[in-house]
Amino acid sequence: MGKVDTNKKLKESSLLKTAFEFFTTKGFSKTSITDIVSKAGVAKGTFYLYFKDKYDIRNKLVSHKSSLLFKTAISELGNELDDLPFEDKIIKVIDNIINQLNSNQSLLTFISKNLSWGIFKNAITSPVSDDDINFAEVYYNMLEESPNGFRDPEIMLFMIIELVSSTCYSAILYKEPCSLEKLKPYLYNSIRLIISQHELKEK
Repeated sequence: MGKVDTNKKLKESSLLKTAFEFFTTKGFSKTSITDIVSKAGVAKGTFYLYFKDKYDIRNKLVSHKSSLLFKTAISELGNELDDLPFEDKIIKVIDNIINQLNSNQSLLTFISKNLSWGIFKNAITSPVSDDDINFAEVYYNMLEESPNGFRDPEIMLFMIIELVSSTCYSAILYKEPCSLEKLKPYLYNSIRLIISQHELKEK
């Protein structure tokens, strides 16, 4: 990578980092593009070289942060995922991500408030950074390694993500309807049921 490309990446990274700091402390609605560029130390015109508007940088942040959660989970689990059934692999990855979010509640709040299926789908198929993991590729590789096929795998993933994000948000931040540790067995049983409904079992 040449010096010009390196400088571009550094500016984009600085804008993303600064925007995240503002969004998680000051709030999205109260943060302006002027706030972001002033603290990042770049001209306002530079912002528009990388992002269409404030919503665009927020969406790219959600994508980037979501991807980092998956990347960390896959990295930390390593060989633990080898030879496991598909549902066990998914639950191990989800458990790791939940624990990450439990340790970083400002990130949980930011992602949960701004995550939509469209943004999440973009996050798993179009990584923002070269360092981001392509979770779609990981997910479909896991599916292919399973001896049984699955119907509508995208719907299956959507159902799992919606279930995890809504239940864990309340359990982590408000301990409602119970603690996270008490919730986990029920959550993981529900995930197994969702997967089972989509599994094409051999007759």
